[in-house]
Amino acid sequence: MHGASKPHFGTSAIALVLALAGLAACSGDGKKNAEPDPNLFPKDYKTEIIYTLQKELDDPTNIRDAFITEPFLTQGSREQRYAVCVRSNSRNMNREYTGIKDRIGFFYGGHLTQLIDAKPEQCGKAAYKPWPELQTICFSEKGCK
Repeated sequence: MHGASKPHFGTSAIALVLALAGLAACSGDGKKNAEPDPNLFPKDYKTEIIYTLQKELDDPTNIRDAFITEPFLTQGSREQRYAVCVRSNSRNMNREYTGIKDRIGFFYGGHLTQLIDAKPEQCGKAAYKPWPELQTICFSEKGCK
């Protein structure tokens, strides 16, 4: 008499299980975990800078002498990144103009990540162009004066 019968899997069933496991491991296209292109051109750079200035300035109304550069690649600590220089004269909490100030915005993946005071070597020789849109923006619900 033979012993109790054991389940028997054919080689085709084992191959199918292995194939399905392999497909499951490769089902991701890799795009979900992929890093964005760090040097994607910042197409909405003006909008992002205006939004940031609105949050950071003491009085983001009635800005004078506004200038901006086109995005340019600049060397960071280790890698190149897009940057934009902004020059403007804004007001403090007492609504007094503080004088012309240069800022530099750095971009990663096409989006503004940092807007800081510029050093002379960063924006001192920048090719600024007038930015009248910044001067006419009013962030106040009551109107700008």
